[in-house]
Amino acid sequence: MGREKSCGAIVFKRLKDGIKYLLLHYEAGHWDFPKGNQEKNEKDEQTAAREIKEETGIEDIEFVDEFRETINYFYKKGEETIYKEVVFFLAQSASDKVTLSKEHIGYAWVSYEHAFKKLTFNNSKELLRKANQFLYKTSNI
Repeated sequence: MGREKSCGAIVFKRLKDGIKYLLLHYEAGHWDFPKGNQEKNEKDEQTAAREIKEETGIEDIEFVDEFRETINYFYKKGEETIYKEVVFFLAQSASDKVTLSKEHIGYAWVSYEHAFKKLTFNNSKELLRKANQFLYKTSNI
């Protein structure tokens, strides 16, 4: 069985009317957060920052301390079963200008409620819920 590790982030920005989360529309049709495979010798945060830059063009991010969530799942790659681990961080963006990579067909900055409805996968919805709770609980809003 193969193993893969990816890192990504729940990217958000603060506006007068509250927090908006960045969702990406993937070519396969689903909505999710920026993420991608870790390269050799990269730290988890470096992977997440690189993937955010590659997928959205956003460089001015600030990771929120103490938020780190890992999700695990299996998927098929041809005949092989791959065990996938994805580490997610919470990253505040000062910019809302997005330049998409070729992997994506759209994006949206949306409120928590809209993001929750738009996200395709249940584990992503759960991540968003935890991130939103964390931001409110730590009074970072």
